[in-house]
Amino acid sequence: MKNMSKHVKLNLLAATIAGVFSANAMSATDPEALAAAIAKQEAELVALKGQLKELAKQQQQQNAQAEQQKRQQVEQQAAIETVQAESSKLSKFSFKSYGSVIYTNDEYYDNVQDTTPERRGRFDLERIVTEFGYQFNDEWDMEVEIEYEHGGTGSSLEYDGFDEFGEFEAEVEAGGEVMIEKAQIRYRPSDAFGVKFGNIHLPVGLSSTLHKPNQYLTVQRHKSEAAMLPAVWNENGIGVFGEIANFHYQAQVVSGLNSEYFRTYDWVASGHQKRFEHVNGDDLAYVVRLDYGNFKSGSAVGVSYYYGNTSGNRHKTNKMSADGTVGILSVAGAYVEGPWILRGQYLNGTLSDSDAITQANKTTPGLKPGNFAQLGSESEAFFVEAGVDLSHFTSIPVTIFANIDYSNPLKEVESGIATKRYENTWISGGINYFPIPEIVIKAEAGVQQVAVSSIPDTNFFALGVGYQFSL
Repeated sequence: MKNMSKHVKLNLLAATIAGVFSANAMSATDPEALAAAIAKQEAELVALKGQLKELAKQQQQQNAQAEQQKRQQVEQQAAIETVQAESSKLSKFSFKSYGSVIYTNDEYYDNVQDTTPERRGRFDLERIVTEFGYQFNDEWDMEVEIEYEHGGTGSSLEYDGFDEFGEFEAEVEAGGEVMIEKAQIRYRPSDAFGVKFGNIHLPVGLSSTLHKPNQYLTVQRHKSEAAMLPAVWNENGIGVFGEIANFHYQAQVVSGLNSEYFRTYDWVASGHQKRFEHVNGDDLAYVVRLDYGNFKSGSAVGVSYYYGNTSGNRHKTNKMSADGTVGILSVAGAYVEGPWILRGQYLNGTLSDSDAITQANKTTPGLKPGNFAQLGSESEAFFVEAGVDLSHFTSIPVTIFANIDYSNPLKEVESGIATKRYENTWISGGINYFPIPEIVIKAEAGVQQVAVSSIPDTNFFALGVGYQFSL
């Protein structure tokens, strides 16, 4: 009875009543039979009322269950949509990181007059870099890259124009730095054209593109580039970029260098204003670059050029009126095919008014050393690295390499004779071992030669461990 529908049960009830009345009609002449029939009908009516009540109760329960199932389906759908929305937001977020720890054992000189080298071993948590990205939509995204150098924070330099005749004061809290290497917003409606602005990487030098431990063969980034350019050079500004038929172009307008910190040993590299709390922007710089191919994924050739004045960004602007114009040409190439790896770069830089900058820096309070050596009006550097990936021939994921780095920040000077003390050549060889694709263990040994006959060659050895990954 419970399994019958309500309509079926009502039909049976009607048929039963009709049958009862038919039977009663035939026995209406017998009073006792008639009384018995009436009693029977009353009992059946009571039973039928109970069944109808039970059917109504069952119907209410079924309606309640249907309503509950409907609510559950709505709640489940809402939960699914919430999860999908959260998943969609999470998929727009990206996280990348790379870093390296190195050990060096090399011979060094205490000063430029020293001709007897000493040997020292050093450990260095060279850098840890974290990069956060968010894809707002198909056209807009942002990236923030933070670098932790040498395992510490707190080395800062600020300029006080009123205290002690306007000096530079250093506040050192620990042995390293935490700095923003990139903080940019990009708009890219198509592969052929995009715009980025904020704190952006300058496309000058291969280190701006190949700066992760698995992207160069030596234990440390190339010494030749560090003797001319800021490491992974970043400035505040705006740039356009794009890709057309395997050609990649970039053009930027960015904050310029500050000639107060140009130095003999690294030319204009120390003029990078990252050390100051505020970046002076009276002199801007202009950068263009054109690549064919892709340096990150394989073979490519590329050329870039940087141009900008520097005197307007000095804190002591009254020390000199000359422009101090910097021009840097970079030509680079890479051949990565099968087991063969070959990369190289040539840098040439010019600095106008180098003598005037040297004289102005000598008389600026707070700058050290007090008596500056000459600055190069022309600087030059190059490197070539060649490697063979043995995993193409064996099961061992090892790459062996040879490398040569050369730098001369004093190729030419405005007056006098350029000293050869800062003309250096590094020749080395080593291995890269990849226990897993995300980790590389490196070893390198070599010799450093100074272009002064009275200074003997020195030997160096380095070990390094690097990692890189992305989520």
